[in-house]
Amino acid sequence: MIKTSRRSVKQCVILSGKGGTGKTSLCASLMQLSSQSTSGVFVDADVDAANLALVTKTEQLEMHPFSGSKLAKINTNLCEACGSCYDVCRFDAVIEPLNGGQSYQINELICEGCAACVHACPQRAIHMEVQQDGEWFHSLTPYGHLFHAELFPAAENTGKLVTNIKQHAKLYAEDHGYPFILVDGPPGIGCPVISASSGADLALLVAEPGVSGIHDLLRIIQTLEHFQIPVMILVNKADLYPEGTQEIYALANAKGYKICGEIPFEDQVPKAMLAAQPITQYYPNCPASKAIGNVWGKIILRLMGTEEEDV
Repeated sequence: MIKTSRRSVKQCVILSGKGGTGKTSLCASLMQLSSQSTSGVFVDADVDAANLALVTKTEQLEMHPFSGSKLAKINTNLCEACGSCYDVCRFDAVIEPLNGGQSYQINELICEGCAACVHACPQRAIHMEVQQDGEWFHSLTPYGHLFHAELFPAAENTGKLVTNIKQHAKLYAEDHGYPFILVDGPPGIGCPVISASSGADLALLVAEPGVSGIHDLLRIIQTLEHFQIPVMILVNKADLYPEGTQEIYALANAKGYKICGEIPFEDQVPKAMLAAQPITQYYPNCPASKAIGNVWGKIILRLMGTEEEDV
């Protein structure tokens, strides 16, 4: 394994622009392939629906609470029911006294944590309390260390949680001399995608042929172009709709990007998932596994550059 300085840790994020393209299954396979040559640190940044740990047989090493939001709380002993908090709340989260009550209440499901009521209350009867929004984990897989997290249902600050686990992964990689971080990014183009892409040296975009696949591929390309992140494009299930695959090639050519590979449809993938194994381990000689192996070679060459000979 290469011993690297803090500045030399590279980051590759795997994105899709939409869900269901096979991004996580691909990431699990890349983890397995990387462990055969050079070890990295891995991140599951899809904190709203984290499942990379399910297909890599993780052993949990650490668990930490994640707190990213605050909610208003009213001290009923101090509240004089003046209504100032009710008047300034833009989200209708303040409830008027009911059934002869003497104090206003906060609807915690609606409260956005803006703290306007705190500043408006003349009795200083309102304060903000930090809320636990999820948990993040450091786990060990057969292929290396994985940092992942789970956001609680209906909780916010997804982007902040993604940033949190990426920071811990980066520090771990720097402290232990790992040369790269591989990030399984969330779908879409929103805040968690931007957080997952921050600091990336390369983005691998997994596209599938079809109208929605091509549309969302264009969206994620435009997002990454805004942040000037280099792009590689991979077509998954390319043989299911050859006309759609050609449309992806046309889009890539129009944008000046190259297709780094095509993965054929493989009916053994669900069986590999049930066995909690990447397809490259469960069925290493199938066409899909060989195609993923070729893609991994291109990723590591592009990511590590001239360092690839030492990896």
